[in-house]
Amino acid sequence: MPASVWPAIDGIAYGGDYNPEQWPREVWREDVRLMREAGVNLVSVGIFSWALIETSAGVFDFDWLDEIIGLLHENGIAVDLGTPTASPPAWFFAEHPDARAVNRDGVVMGFGSRGMASHSAPAYREAAIRIASTLAERYADHPAVVMWHVHNEYGVPVGEDYSPHAQRAWRTWLQEKYGSLDALNAAWGTAFWGQHYGVWEHVGVPAAAPSVVNPAQRLDFARFTDAQLRACFVAERDAIRRFSSLPVTTNFMANQHHGCDLWAWAREVDIVSDDHYLWAADVEGEIGLAIAADLSRSVGGGKPWILMEHSTSAVNWQPRNIAKRPGEMARNSLSHLGRGADGILFFQWRAGRSGAEKFHSAMLPHAGTESRVFREVVDLGAKLNRLAEVRGSRVHADVAILWDFESFWAQDLEWRPSEDVSHDERIRAFYERLWRDNITVDFALPGHDLSGYKLVIAPAQYLLRQADADNLNRYVEAGGTLVVSFFSGVVDENDAVHPGGFAAPLEPALGIRVEEHLPLRAGVTTTIDVGGASHTADIWHEHLVVSEAEVRATYVDGPGAGMPAVTRKRHGAGTGWYVSTRPDAAGLAAIMAEVYADAGVAPLDAPAGLEIVRRTGDADDYVIAINHAATDAELALEGVDLVTGRAARGTLEVSAGDVAVIRTPRTAHGSGR
Repeated sequence: MPASVWPAIDGIAYGGDYNPEQWPREVWREDVRLMREAGVNLVSVGIFSWALIETSAGVFDFDWLDEIIGLLHENGIAVDLGTPTASPPAWFFAEHPDARAVNRDGVVMGFGSRGMASHSAPAYREAAIRIASTLAERYADHPAVVMWHVHNEYGVPVGEDYSPHAQRAWRTWLQEKYGSLDALNAAWGTAFWGQHYGVWEHVGVPAAAPSVVNPAQRLDFARFTDAQLRACFVAERDAIRRFSSLPVTTNFMANQHHGCDLWAWAREVDIVSDDHYLWAADVEGEIGLAIAADLSRSVGGGKPWILMEHSTSAVNWQPRNIAKRPGEMARNSLSHLGRGADGILFFQWRAGRSGAEKFHSAMLPHAGTESRVFREVVDLGAKLNRLAEVRGSRVHADVAILWDFESFWAQDLEWRPSEDVSHDERIRAFYERLWRDNITVDFALPGHDLSGYKLVIAPAQYLLRQADADNLNRYVEAGGTLVVSFFSGVVDENDAVHPGGFAAPLEPALGIRVEEHLPLRAGVTTTIDVGGASHTADIWHEHLVVSEAEVRATYVDGPGAGMPAVTRKRHGAGTGWYVSTRPDAAGLAAIMAEVYADAGVAPLDAPAGLEIVRRTGDADDYVIAINHAATDAELALEGVDLVTGRAARGTLEVSAGDVAVIRTPRTAHGSGR
C-alpha cells in the first residue's frame, strides 16, 4: 500500500492514545520502555492539548511536545499527531464567548467539558485552522510523525448547534440548496400548519417549540449539521496539507453515533479510523462489534482501516461498566482485524488519575504491570507482530445490508406510528442471523452499485429516494435477491409519503403495496404461519395488498389475521422478499433459509459461537476463527495458524475463548462492491 495512503509503520499498527501532559517527565521514560515491552508501534498524541500548546492566542509552547515526540522516535514508536480542536482552551472562550454552542432549548454550553464550541463560529474556525497549520508546519518533516489525527469524534458530545452563528450559516446553506423560498416551501410542505415563509430572515433553526417541529426542516437541519462538522474537518485537513503529504484521518464512531453521515465523511479522509466500545448491557457484544467493524470497512470502500480506540476492559460512561473477562480483549481486537482493520489501538495507554475518565480501563492500568490486563496487552502485541503478513489483505462479501444515515435521521423524528420500531434493532436482527450463519456482510447505500452482491437486505429503509428505489428494482430484475423489512420505502428525501402510498416505489420488485400500518400495543405478541410452522411475532403488522407476489407466511391472529405476512416475487431474473412484521429469531431463521436458497448463499457449517471471517491476500487467504463459546471447537481446513505456528491438516482445534489466524490456500470469493 502506498506510503501516502497508509502510515509508514511495519506490520499491524498497535498502541493507543497517549497523554504524557498528564504525567511528570520521569514517567515518560518508563512509559516508552513499557510500550516497547508491549510491542507498541503507534501512539496518538496531542488530541486534547490545545491549552498547553497554544497558551494564549497566537502564542505557542512546543518544548514539551518536541521532547515527547523525540523520545518516542528514539524508541521506535511512531506518532499519530492530533489537532486538539475538540477542546478549545479557557482563554478562547474568554475572548470569544459568542463561540459557545447552544442546545435546542436555548441553553449556552459552559466550559469544563469537551466539544463546547459552535462549529459555525468564525472565531472557532479561524483558531482551529491556525493551530492545525502551526502544528503541520512544525512537525511535517519530523520522522516520528506518520499520520495526522484531526479533532476527536466529531458530533460528540455537541452535534446540532442552535447558536446565532449556526442560524446565519443555516440560512446560507438553505439558500445554496434550494435557491428560492418557493422551492424551500415546497420541499418542507409548509402549507401544513401555516408554516409558509415569505422572507429568508424568517427561517429559523428548528429549536424547541410548543409542539412537533416540521419534520422536513428537522431532517434538513441534521444534514446541515453534518455538513458544518465536515467543513470544519476539511478546513483543518487542507491546512495540514499545505505542509504535509502524510495521511489525514479523524476517528469515526461507526454504529455508536448516527449524527455524521460516514459515507460522506469517508470520502474526505485518507484512512478510515473508528472508535468502538462494547455496550456492556449487550450480553453478545461481539455481534455489535462485528457490525461496527463491517461498517467501518464498508464506508471506506473495503480498504484497510484503523481501530483508533477501543478498551482493554471496562469503560467509564455507561450505566454499568462491565470489565472484560480474560481473553476478551484479544477476541475483540482480532475480530476487528478479521473484518479489515490493519491497526488495533486503545484509549488509552496509561490510566489517568484525574478527570472524568479515571475509571476507564487502559493498556497500563492503575494496577500496573503485574495486572492481568497489562499481561494481556503484552501478549496481544506479540500476537499482532506474528500477524504482520495479514496487513493489506481484503475482506469480500456476497451479502450487503443497507445502512442509510439520512433515513435514520428521518425515522427518529417525532410522531411515527410506533416508538417500538427501531432501525438499529432491525439491522441487528438481520445481521445477527447472518453472523450466526458465518456469512460475511458489507454495508451499502441503496443507490450504490449492488451488482456484486448475491443478496441485499433492507431492514430499515424508511426514507427511500425514487432514484434509489429504481436502483433496487433494477438490482432484482438483473438477478439479485432483495429482502425488505417493514416500515421501508415510506417517504422520499423530504420526509413526504411517496405518491401511491407506503412502499409504492418498490412495487416492481416486491409485487405488494402497504395499505395500512398496523402497529401492536406494548407487550402484545401474535403468531405467523411460516411454511406450516408457527412462530411468534410482535410490535408490528401491515395490511398488504398483493399484486403479483406469492404469500410465504400468513398472520394467524392479531390485527392482520388471515392477511399475508411475508411475500416473495420473481422479478426478471431475481427475487424480491417483503417481511411485514417482526418475527422471533426462529421465524426469521426459517424465512432466511428460503432467502439463502434463492440467493445461492450458503451458511458456513461451524460450531455455535465460532465466529469465522476470511481475508484475502495476494497469494494466500487468512481465516480468522474466534471462539466465543465456553467449549473447544474444531474447524475443518488446511493451513498454518500464524498465532501458534501449528499446522492444520484437515482440522484445527480452537480452544474455548481463544483465537486462531490460519494462512490457507487462496479460494474464490464474491466480488462485493
